[in-house]
Amino acid sequence: MGKRIMVVDDLRGIQLQMQAVLEGTDYEIVAFCRSGGEAIEKYDEVRPDLVTMDIVMPGMDGLEAAREILEKHPGARIIISSSLANEDTIKEAKAIGAKGFIYKPLEQARVLEVLDEALQGKD
Repeated sequence: MGKRIMVVDDLRGIQLQMQAVLEGTDYEIVAFCRSGGEAIEKYDEVRPDLVTMDIVMPGMDGLEAAREILEKHPGARIIISSSLANEDTIKEAKAIGAKGFIYKPLEQARVLEVLDEALQGKD
């Protein structure tokens, strides 16, 4: 059975990139959300194995959405996906409980490495 991923990003292009990156792997995108609020609502319904979460989105940002999902579901595996790759952002994401960080633009080898590590429980 494939690993189920929920992609949270306000840009349609990232959904298409992620679909291309995961094509032919045992990862399957089961939901795509365009905001942090939508991600919180959808998480209960979908119960994905992993979530990739953008930071900058309209309304609630990805770090706040990740915080809320992890408060309700401490076992959630959330990976932050962003072009905001500064040390403070990465520290905050880890403090919240994120399992990894994927830099945009997406590179297949790195994305798969981070997803695999998150599923194996490595930080």
